[in-house]
Amino acid sequence: MSFVQPLLELQDVDGRIRELEQEIVDIPKRKEQENARLDTLRQLLVSAQGELKSIQVKIDGADLEAESRKAKINDLKKNQVLLKTNKEFQMYNLEIKKLEDDLSTFEAREIAALDDLIPVKAKVAELEAKLAKEQVDVNEYMADLDARLEEVRQALQEAQAERVEVAKNVQPRPKLYYDRLKCKRWPVVVELHEGMVCAGCNLVQPPSVGQMVRRDMDVVVCTMCGRILYQP
Repeated sequence: MSFVQPLLELQDVDGRIRELEQEIVDIPKRKEQENARLDTLRQLLVSAQGELKSIQVKIDGADLEAESRKAKINDLKKNQVLLKTNKEFQMYNLEIKKLEDDLSTFEAREIAALDDLIPVKAKVAELEAKLAKEQVDVNEYMADLDARLEEVRQALQEAQAERVEVAKNVQPRPKLYYDRLKCKRWPVVVELHEGMVCAGCNLVQPPSVGQMVRRDMDVVVCTMCGRILYQP
């Protein structure tokens, strides 16, 4: 058997382990991203609801002021028929005119606020519907992620058990070198391309390195990056 073949098989298993471990790290991040997206929608909805409430307060306030003016105008007109002098009658007319002007102002404010209310109501309804739909989609996606996480964890356990068996075929010295280097560089075992180029760092190797790689009798490393070299 090739001297480097057991290392390649070990690296293949380690590659799968690295991918599975990375996926275990990534899945919670993907869940956080989805929750953040929902939080953004919720904030938009809360803002729109606040705007709607503010407009409604303006409408209610303007309506209350308008009704108050109407009541005062009615009271003044009822009392006006009881007046005895023209001067008092004119004073009442002036007061009624002022109240009618105020009434027109508050009615205009109410109408303007009602005009503003329609698009904001539509915006709130749209956001509520969108949030409800997105919540359903996210719940389904979260369930899929949770299921996938369990699959990945199971696959990782199996790959780790497989690694123990595969590692038994690797000689102690090359395995020690491999285990030390894999924490710094990946992949550890790389092909020596035509032209004596290391596939890891693209450095051209001296002829002696190529000769040793072809012999496949011992660990041969790149003179620059230290990766283990092999030729198919």
